Amino acid sequence: MQLEYLDRGLVAVSTDEGIFLSWRLRATEVDGYSKSGLTGVNFNVYRDGEWIIQIEDSTNFLDKSGTNQSKYFVRAVKEDKELDESSTVTPWSEGYYDLPLQKPEDGITPVGETYTYHANDMSVADVDGDGQYEFIVKWDPSNSKDVSHKGYTGNTYIDTYKLDGHLLYRIDLGVNIRSGAHYTQFMAYDFDGDGKAEIMFKTAPGTKTVHYKENGEPKSETYITMPSSDREAGYSHTDDYRMSSDDYYEHIVEMFSKWHEHSEVLSGNWPKTLEEAFGTTPQYDYPLSNKDARALADYFIDEYAPSRSEKNQLRSFEGFIVNGPEYLTIFNGETGEELQTIHYKPARHDDGLMWGDYSAKRIEPGNRVDRFLAGVAYLDGEKPYAIFARGYYTRTTLASYSWDGMNLEQYWYVDSGWIPMDNPFNDNQHGKDGTSEQYGKITTQGAHSLSVADVDGDGKDEIVYGAVTIDHDGSVLYSSFDVLPPESADPGKYVRLGHGDALHVANIDPDRPGLEIFMVFEGGQVAPYGYALRDAATGEVLYGGYSGRDTGRGMIGDIDPSIRGLQTWAEGLFSAKGEHLGDSIPGSNMNIKWAANMTTQIINGAIDQTPTIDDWIRGRLLTAEGTRTNNHTKGNPCLVADIFGDWREELLVRTTDSSAIRIFVSTEVTDRKLYTLMHDAQYRTGIAWQNTCYNQPAYPSFYFASDMDWSKVPIPKIKIVEAGNR
Repeated sequence: MQLEYLDRGLVAVSTDEGIFLSWRLRATEVDGYSKSGLTGVNFNVYRDGEWIIQIEDSTNFLDKSGTNQSKYFVRAVKEDKELDESSTVTPWSEGYYDLPLQKPEDGITPVGETYTYHANDMSVADVDGDGQYEFIVKWDPSNSKDVSHKGYTGNTYIDTYKLDGHLLYRIDLGVNIRSGAHYTQFMAYDFDGDGKAEIMFKTAPGTKTVHYKENGEPKSETYITMPSSDREAGYSHTDDYRMSSDDYYEHIVEMFSKWHEHSEVLSGNWPKTLEEAFGTTPQYDYPLSNKDARALADYFIDEYAPSRSEKNQLRSFEGFIVNGPEYLTIFNGETGEELQTIHYKPARHDDGLMWGDYSAKRIEPGNRVDRFLAGVAYLDGEKPYAIFARGYYTRTTLASYSWDGMNLEQYWYVDSGWIPMDNPFNDNQHGKDGTSEQYGKITTQGAHSLSVADVDGDGKDEIVYGAVTIDHDGSVLYSSFDVLPPESADPGKYVRLGHGDALHVANIDPDRPGLEIFMVFEGGQVAPYGYALRDAATGEVLYGGYSGRDTGRGMIGDIDPSIRGLQTWAEGLFSAKGEHLGDSIPGSNMNIKWAANMTTQIINGAIDQTPTIDDWIRGRLLTAEGTRTNNHTKGNPCLVADIFGDWREELLVRTTDSSAIRIFVSTEVTDRKLYTLMHDAQYRTGIAWQNTCYNQPAYPSFYFASDMDWSKVPIPKIKIVEAGNR
């Protein structure tokens, strides 16, 4: 299995007790295990060029005699022979490191609203092949929005920085990519195995790469290459597909004018007239004249839609993009150069009419159609593939791609087909099959994230797409169903588990074989569970609870080391066996592997609160002064990942003014020796997809907790790829 080469990742942090040092053990350096960790190479620690100690039982050390002026490096040792030497580092004097950022300029929407920028989701990848991570930062405008919220947004930007703050390039996604958590999922990974990472995400006309001079002024701009078919059709990079409220009105008029031509009308699936669809008296001849189409558009916007819900204020619907080309682009991670652009699959097809965006009481054009997820998976057990998806409320689609350095090739494509409707303006699509014979059962099962893991133990990754799991070959491994309980809306009915906001895939119960899935569900009275733990290989529910409401949050972790297995919480706290431990629960925005004893900590703080790291038993471990989390009430850090140092995760959060990314390292001395989590493929791909939609933590493929059995920690069979040695 191809994984990236990483250097020693040595960091030094000034503490009240001395200088704390932390560095990586690579998976390829492990040869066995002991009672407290893995065995393999040991490490000699040097201060100011002089040897001070050899470390055997961990990959950290507290130098009580060190100062802020000390210089450190470490050397790996095998059978008394020194093998290599790390780079030399000096201590972080403040206890953290600030990675400088170049904040984009403020902007103004077409209706005169001003907006600013803040650093948002992040990823890491080695884009230049030196064994050190670069930092990919997404900039969100202050008017970024959830898919269902109307209004204009500013452009989304994606920057790539070196650790010293050098900006390699900025990619401006342009006006035709809306800004928000659901629109841009960026995958940074070495897809072709050349030792340098690429970056892939959804693009559109107007997307361009910007390079800068040393003084910060733009040096060059290069637009992506539009497919020849689109250029010949007259599309250009100056196109602006954002809709004003007047544009949307004309869009409805055009839709109604062509009603008689719609495939679903012609096939007899939908009413032949709009009056029948709206439940009014027939009064117009079809094809509709422009005058009659406008009369029906006025009725639909001003009377019919508000009668369904007072929230249907379609006269002020604006800022959405429901027309124009959509692309998938892969960029050179080091230079930002476009490598290839293809059409995004599937295309939106329409503004959401067939996706069900007009069928419910809350009419939300551009909503279900524009739900995107993405990930990275080792589908063949050897090399990484990119996964890009569209839809999970109704129609559900996923496409996988390989990149060989020259061409993007589709590996497989999954499409549930449309959910049939009798009336696109008044119907319920929940829990219905799609039209695909092979994939029809996967509709309405997706989550606001996905996970990637080898759930069936065949050495190849599956895609856990909420309550559905797609096998490595693109077939459906399972789609989870269960019976509605007596207190539900339809007792005894066999239904899908349905959609949910939070999803976790890990070895939660170490006494069972394989992995488990903990997920929460928002179906309320038509969902069999508000939360459930499932067997990851079969989808079978191991335990769960009916809530009768949208259970929006859920988390897992080893928060109490006296209890075997990881704990789960959503509606109360439970053990891995399903034992109710109490009604009081920790926060559930994000967790982190921070403690020396391998328990799990919780990151708290949302909106204008200062982020903290809290331990369920010990209390507060860190207050990240001067920083903020992202995504409003979601309270997500920019990133939580094992980016350097030992096996513990770092906390990356933006400063309050977004002038920097502040990086915090755990400085608790640990005697547990484990290879970097980035050399576990499930964890590494998890870091790649962490930025997807509602950010979720990454978990390794093995049981990670305070009571780990080190004999069961796998030594992965991996091929480490260095730049120039593909």
